[in-house]
Amino acid sequence: MKFQRFLIFLSIALVAIIISISLYSIKIDFFTAIDLKLKDTKFKIRENIKPDKRVAIIAIDTKSVNELGRWPWDRKVMARLIDNLKAYGAKTVCLDIVFSETSTPESDKALSESIKKAGNVITGYFFRQEEEKQSDESLNLLKESRIKVLRVQDNVTEIPVIAFPTVETNIPIIARSSYASGFFNVIHDRDGIIRTANLLVLFDGDIYPSLPLTGLKNYLDKEIILDVALYGIAGLYTGEKKIPVDESGRLTLNYYGMQGSFKTIPAVDVIKNRLNPHSLKDMLVFVGPTETGIADVRATPLDPTLPGVEIHATLVSNILQNNFLYRNAFVIALEIIFICIFPIILAILFTFIKRIVTALAFFLATMGVYIFVDYILFKNMFLNTTVIYPILSMSITYLCSEAYKNLVEERHSRFLKKAFSSYVSPALVGQIIKNPDMLKLGGEKRKITVLFSDIRSFTTISERLTPEELVLLLNRYMGPMTDILLAKKGTLDKYIGDAIMAIYNAPITVEDHSIMACETALDMLDKLKEINEGFKKRGLIEIDIGIGINTGDAIVGNMGSDVRFDYTAIGDTVNLASRLEGMNKVYKTHAIVSEFTVEHIMELKDRENRGNRFLFRELDLIRVKGKEKPVKIYELLKEADKEMIDEFVAALNIYRQCKFQEAREIFKSIYERYKDPTSTVFIERCNEFIENPHPGEWDGVYVAKSK
Repeated sequence: MKFQRFLIFLSIALVAIIISISLYSIKIDFFTAIDLKLKDTKFKIRENIKPDKRVAIIAIDTKSVNELGRWPWDRKVMARLIDNLKAYGAKTVCLDIVFSETSTPESDKALSESIKKAGNVITGYFFRQEEEKQSDESLNLLKESRIKVLRVQDNVTEIPVIAFPTVETNIPIIARSSYASGFFNVIHDRDGIIRTANLLVLFDGDIYPSLPLTGLKNYLDKEIILDVALYGIAGLYTGEKKIPVDESGRLTLNYYGMQGSFKTIPAVDVIKNRLNPHSLKDMLVFVGPTETGIADVRATPLDPTLPGVEIHATLVSNILQNNFLYRNAFVIALEIIFICIFPIILAILFTFIKRIVTALAFFLATMGVYIFVDYILFKNMFLNTTVIYPILSMSITYLCSEAYKNLVEERHSRFLKKAFSSYVSPALVGQIIKNPDMLKLGGEKRKITVLFSDIRSFTTISERLTPEELVLLLNRYMGPMTDILLAKKGTLDKYIGDAIMAIYNAPITVEDHSIMACETALDMLDKLKEINEGFKKRGLIEIDIGIGINTGDAIVGNMGSDVRFDYTAIGDTVNLASRLEGMNKVYKTHAIVSEFTVEHIMELKDRENRGNRFLFRELDLIRVKGKEKPVKIYELLKEADKEMIDEFVAALNIYRQCKFQEAREIFKSIYERYKDPTSTVFIERCNEFIENPHPGEWDGVYVAKSK
């Protein structure tokens, strides 16, 4: 009997291995994306490593901008920077900046002369997908920076290096003065994260090196050599040093940490000679912006906002230290071994295990051993091994084995998933399957965030449409909006005609529930634009929505009768969210949140440095119907003019001081300059208070006259 069980489980393991190796071979985007995220986790767990001390960054940072003025600076200032870098002993200077337009003749000449005098400056440029006309002189100067030493095998007809149709170069007077130039394009993966660096680009029949690679050429005084085979790039060298790029000329970056990992010096300190003599002696320095608003900010596995100049520095440091993440034939063979060996181990274990809990424990332990081994190989040997496919082969083995042992329970789970997945979040479905008692009546007090959205003037719209058109409109609108709130870990409470009610942090715990609700609102408003485009093409009426969000305690749980019940929330928190949704009509806004939601987001932001995706504009202090205590409300914005918000809040404070004439003039000015519809609301109020002064002392609270 045990031998028969062993054969069954071994067969399951072999099927899991075949499936996993097949998926590993064809590289489906879904699994590749998960694998990349798991590899990112290894970076986050690993202790930061030290970059090469010969690499430094000269940052155009906040300090430099505050002292020298807004970027871009006069090129005479940049000339002084180049002169001083040379004086401080920098061996190679790479400019993560492009001077593609002329300024004044004197400034251009000053910078050109400084670059030429230094003799070690690598200028930057970038390739474009859009058409960009360049002069013949610029293109001829660019050709001087192409890779000149190519060793190409016979019968090579094409090279799988990324190609661009156009380029934006430096103006000729500057390009002519530099030692060489290199492109600084950084290409992210599909999820927006930079994990690899393209060292090569194909343009107009020639292959061009990146800014870091050209900088190394100057720093090491070694020629760049490129070997090309039938399958792509066979080898990339700087002198005798081989850089392990893939067939497309990409190198996986071995990041050192978050922003600030490299020696970073404010540009103003170099320009004003504040450094010790020879403090940059024999160093390779990158000059680039890091100041918020001008920096080329990129997301990496360790830092969501890493300036692009640090990515270039990372690449150079990896090469100088030989700190490469290796993915060669040995690594691929090791991955295949991992995919095969662990499912067979599980098959042997499951032969002797009958209890579900014990089987799960051994499965998790086996997976833990694999993850530990994989992490050690990454940390100590820099092996860039896959993570998802061995986990996938083990997971398929475990799941199919459990399905074989407990087919009835698995069938019941599938039924529950099918029954509930269409109207509650996948996370809630998982909770229901694990804990069927959730389907019993009962409730609990819990801090949640509630979101209400509603279509504006829906009654008028419905009267103008046929029943078929109305159903089509609602379906086209409700479906995408529901997908958004479920994706943001929300629970769809109910549809109320054209309105949607969602709750966050119930029944599953979502620590950042206020942030998730606000992100849902912004995504809904973005999606609405796309939906309206579709309506316009179909000849349907375009719609507008209002959203109200509130955070606070509520009673959540299954409510109703033993025969029929819903998972919902009740209490003042829910009522206020509904009232805030209606206030959008009063303030001519689209999304209003309460002070309680803003407070919760600020707590999360302080603790986790999150919630930076959106802005809040204080709107008013109101007393809604059914509540005596006034509530401060805010407009939720994805982007806005910061000066406009500051002016509006200042006018609001004057308005509350009963200086209505002065406040009215400011609101008028805001409206005239920014076309802010909310300002018109306060202009009308100021007019009303001027004509009909408020008797007695006014507390600054607006009493809502409607729901």
